Amino acid sequence: MNLEDEIKYCAKLLKQGKVILYPTDTIWGVGCDATQPKAIDRIKKIKQRKTSKSMIVLLDDEKKLEKYVEHVPPIAYDLILNSKSPLTIVYEGGRKLAKNLISKDGTIAIRIVNDRFASPLIHQLGHPVVSTSANISGMLPPRAFNMISAELINRVDYVVKHSRYTTRTMKASTIIKIEKDGRFSVLRP
Repeated sequence: MNLEDEIKYCAKLLKQGKVILYPTDTIWGVGCDATQPKAIDRIKKIKQRKTSKSMIVLLDDEKKLEKYVEHVPPIAYDLILNSKSPLTIVYEGGRKLAKNLISKDGTIAIRIVNDRFASPLIHQLGHPVVSTSANISGMLPPRAFNMISAELINRVDYVVKHSRYTTRTMKASTIIKIEKDGRFSVLRP
């Protein structure tokens, strides 16, 4: 299956509420359609993750932020455009996403992704995609596909073939939180 066909196939699976293991602009992730609560619950079960722990949402274009965040502080666009590495921003006022994805305090972590697989997947799906590291909760995130546990691989509905043998030197994204007044703090360097 070529890259374009695999992206279409994965978008079809995500629309059906399935969970996939896929490459992102950082590390491999476990993902689903960010608007489907049952799929999000399933990811938490697959990862053996506490239901209160939040997950990152990927978008393919910063222009779409305002659809999923009540107020995007102008500094967010500057940070996104000037970041030299993948940047996840925690915003107040998450909306139009599955309720079990938005934190109890109303925040949501979103990263604008620029990747050969993840960006077109999000575009094809027409919704944001959940991205959480491809590991059982509490274990170290894998830096390469061959480091992902067979236990996790066997729990998802589909494992993307693209980039399985590509060595990446990437790490998880930097995470910052932006307050409504524009102040921000680094949560994960």
